[in-house]
Amino acid sequence: IMKLSSPAFEPNTPIPAKYTCDGQDVSPPLHVAQAPEDAETLTLIVDDPDAPAGTWDHWILYNIPASTTEIAEGSAPGTQGTNDFKKQSYGGPCPPGGTHRYFFKLYALDTSLDLEAGARKKEVEAAMDGHLLAKAELVGRYTRQ
Repeated sequence: IMKLSSPAFEPNTPIPAKYTCDGQDVSPPLHVAQAPEDAETLTLIVDDPDAPAGTWDHWILYNIPASTTEIAEGSAPGTQGTNDFKKQSYGGPCPPGGTHRYFFKLYALDTSLDLEAGARKKEVEAAMDGHLLAKAELVGRYTRQ
């Protein structure tokens, strides 16, 4: 079973401020374990379902080599899509109020996605349709002080 973890925070615990708009706003380090041997690429989608206007996309990263076992802090080993901050990069947690959950969702695919850089989440999800081999998830939380 594919696993996604971070040395920066445990599942369902607070994401350190360094990885948010209150800190350096860099992506946290992530570790990938047991991706399927027949996977060609990985896709990472980070979103916040607790945002007031509906799910907010923080990071869309696709065509990550399937051999990747670590996504280093602040790195993007793949093609970046456009998040809801209208940027092709990681956008850290920045909730307007209360505690929000941030879902780091990793997908193993049997193909590369034929998408230009800057694709939106809907386009990436549509391109992934029918190619999913495995999924892993890591949830962090964040409350602004």
